[in-house]
Amino acid sequence: MKGVIFLLLTISLSHADPRGKPYQKAKVCHEFNILGKEKFSALAVIMNSRKYSNATFEEIDHLVKAIASLAETCCVEGVTELCYDNKASSLSEKSCDPKSPFPKHSGVASCCVHKGLERKLCLADLKQPPKEFPTYVEPSNEELCGSFKTNPHIFFYRFLYEYTSNYAHAPLQVVLNSTENYLNMIKECCTSKKPTPCFLNQRLQRHPLHLLTVMSNRLCSRYTIYGTEKLKFSAAIMFSQKVPSAEFKDVMPTVEQGTRLLAKCCGSLTDNCIEKELSGNIQQICKKLSKDARVAECCKKLPVDTLHCLHSMSAAESIVLPGLQLPSSSQLCKKGKNQELEKYMFELARRNTKLPEVFVDKLYESVAVVVKKCCGSENSNSCLEKKKSQLNEEMKMYISEGNELCGEYNKYPFSEFKQRIIKSLNKRVPKLTSSKVDEIAEQRADLASTCCIINAPPVYCKEKINKVIGNRCAQEPCLI
Repeated sequence: MKGVIFLLLTISLSHADPRGKPYQKAKVCHEFNILGKEKFSALAVIMNSRKYSNATFEEIDHLVKAIASLAETCCVEGVTELCYDNKASSLSEKSCDPKSPFPKHSGVASCCVHKGLERKLCLADLKQPPKEFPTYVEPSNEELCGSFKTNPHIFFYRFLYEYTSNYAHAPLQVVLNSTENYLNMIKECCTSKKPTPCFLNQRLQRHPLHLLTVMSNRLCSRYTIYGTEKLKFSAAIMFSQKVPSAEFKDVMPTVEQGTRLLAKCCGSLTDNCIEKELSGNIQQICKKLSKDARVAECCKKLPVDTLHCLHSMSAAESIVLPGLQLPSSSQLCKKGKNQELEKYMFELARRNTKLPEVFVDKLYESVAVVVKKCCGSENSNSCLEKKKSQLNEEMKMYISEGNELCGEYNKYPFSEFKQRIIKSLNKRVPKLTSSKVDEIAEQRADLASTCCIINAPPVYCKEKINKVIGNRCAQEPCLI
């Protein structure tokens, strides 16, 4: 099984690099003949659903059938040496057909202007960005068993497509374990004389494995989007708002250890790295932060449940802390590992625990641009002093606007929340037409419903915040 994982990574869309053809053909045929068509095709569904997570089931199905056909036709005794190469080349040609049934990708057209090797290598590199937040909803037990009994083959493949495309960021071995466990549950319970108690028992047993898939997908998604340094900042802000009593010096070691874990495990293909490494990081978090009663309660659970509990915790109420000043230019511009701006944002987040992390991240990015520009100027102190007053004013305005938006969203029913936005806009900007007011209110309501929540999707929310809250700077020079 582990060997075929590598093989499927190398033959997506069958655009293999000709320089490795002899090895790849031998590898493909060896694994196809060991696994058989069914298991080979199942793994092809998993790999390509992860690679093309926004493709339809029909597109993935066409692609998998093409890959399986390549192996089935050219991996038998007596075929010519050219069988494999010619069939792979024909699939490459098919990918460039505007009516191709394979997964759609905006980069296909630019790849298809090339010929031969360059085209194949270009097509092989294409990959859709994974979904930022899963949309898979599991059917009822009755629906599951109905679909399974109607056509087990299609049921298995469709489930593999749905599940793996939704958790494409989770480490491969975690997904393989979880999907195998789920399909075994379906086979056992849908053929049981007492399916209801069977499902209940099996779901209880599978809970840690599914939760590991959900959490590792969430964490690895953040790691992929943010990268190492940005993820450390994001995690530190999360802890500052959920445990505002914790100090920066206590939070950072746990954040750095967790980031190293993700760097090591998110791209792992053949082992249970994240499962093995997780408990050590959870132990450190609990050791450092369990003075907080809510953290202590989470830490009574099993490691993966503790992780889920910590990430699901709502933001705490802000605590009374001394006033906060933007660091001096000498602090912000000193060389080496400089965490002064991160410390400042951490402290700012402790004082504004209800301002979601995605809003704090946008603020941090904007301030970092100003700081970097001033620190690179001839007189950094003079530059920052000139900007400081405007920065403080704009930060205050941005935080106030974010707090008001998210505070009201979480306080009122959605319909009332939207009406309050409209009333506020009519009061603040009376010259706006009713249609423009409705348009802005719709934008703000949409922003709040997606981004004023725990674990909001960072890429989507960054674009939304820039568009909605950033609009206030359209007619004047703004730093943020």
